[in-house]
Amino acid sequence: MVDSIEKRVQQALDDIRPQIQMDGGDVELVAVEGSTVKVRLVGHCACCPMSQITLKNGIETHIKAVVPEIQTVEAV
Repeated sequence: MVDSIEKRVQQALDDIRPQIQMDGGDVELVAVEGSTVKVRLVGHCACCPMSQITLKNGIETHIKAVVPEIQTVEAV
């Protein structure tokens, strides 16, 4: 079941990746631990002062819509 959730999370990230890359950034899946997804923001996203807004309002919102089992997304 974890593989299934991880695969769906990866697909959700792939869905929104083009929008993130348009601003010179990217996001990598680090781990799925229970109902928490850990991601790494790279490129411009790594040092952007708006990265937390992107993380919560963009990435987390989309992942939770696609994979309802997920409760939170954290940057590591």
